[in-house]
Amino acid sequence: MPLIVPDLNPASTSSSSQQQEWTTKLLGKTLTSDTRSDNLSFAKQDLPKDHRIVEPGAMLTQDYRPERLNIHLGEDGTVRHVDFK
Repeated sequence: MPLIVPDLNPASTSSSSQQQEWTTKLLGKTLTSDTRSDNLSFAKQDLPKDHRIVEPGAMLTQDYRPERLNIHLGEDGTVRHVDFK
């Protein structure tokens, strides 16, 4: 039986670096339908194809899709958290 060490899986490391990258790009910004991103907002068209915007109190499906970017918004509409699930 092979030894599996947590967080040494290349796929896990890749997902973690992607999450950090998207956190850096989106945290504290609002999402906009504009075609350009700036210091305060991020254009929805620049999000990956497989994404989901989660508003406060929203009901979510429990399907596990590690390639899907989940963008969690705060009450004020700014991005509070991102993850891949």
